[in-house]
Amino acid sequence: MIKLGELQQLVIIKKVDFGVYLAPGKEEAEDRVLLPMKQLPEGKDIGDSLEVFVYRDSKDRIIATTTIPKLTMGQVALLSVVQTNKFGAFLDWGLEKDLMLPFKQQLFRVKPGDEVLVSLYIDKSDRLCATMNVYNNLRADSTYKKDDMVTGRVYTISEEFGAFVAVDDIYSALIPKKEMYGSLKSGEVITARVTEVKPDGRLSLSIREKGLAQIEKDAEEVLRIIDSYDGVLPFNDKVSPEIIKRETGMSKNEFKRAVGNLLKAGKIEIGEKVIRRK
Repeated sequence: MIKLGELQQLVIIKKVDFGVYLAPGKEEAEDRVLLPMKQLPEGKDIGDSLEVFVYRDSKDRIIATTTIPKLTMGQVALLSVVQTNKFGAFLDWGLEKDLMLPFKQQLFRVKPGDEVLVSLYIDKSDRLCATMNVYNNLRADSTYKKDDMVTGRVYTISEEFGAFVAVDDIYSALIPKKEMYGSLKSGEVITARVTEVKPDGRLSLSIREKGLAQIEKDAEEVLRIIDSYDGVLPFNDKVSPEIIKRETGMSKNEFKRAVGNLLKAGKIEIGEKVIRRK
């Protein structure tokens, strides 16, 4: 059976002026696809086998090509946005016809020049399209270990679970909600630390450093925020966690540890409702 969106070995069963017809085998002539003559490697003839990719051309006809695209079914790939229209975006995947990324398959709006991580799917009209919902096609067989530093791309953010990340644009990872710090955006490339390798091979990440190094980093951020308020922060560590999170991106415990570090270093003083820089 000829499979749309996949690389496959097919046999030349017929030659015509404009190309050759390929089929899964010599006896399966009814299930066949055209390979244009310009795509036929020199020296190939009836009965020979070819590796081809099958997709739909600009006239929506199923056609074969010996050009290997940047993305096949079951994979993920980082593709460039060529143009957009009222239906979605078009991506360069190395073939003559650009790949459609419908609006409903975009996790955030893209524009020409953007690079987006996508997978393939077949829509209701039996056409190949791209989707930014890549979770099921990301791999879970990385060699990373706990405390390794990795680079990944945030491809979507869930209010319930956290930030979903494609490490090296290949491996499945999650920054749990409790480990999110500051403002992360979909499409952003981040550096993170592996906090756990799950039994299924997926990675848990944190963008926070370990121990004292993180406390000192948080303390520097608190000082920066105090300076943005002309040296007097209009709240202290007794306000609600929601206010602290909104203003600093930290949890209340993280904020209290940072403030304690600054207080011990003599860099601030805490008033009844404010924190002042000395």
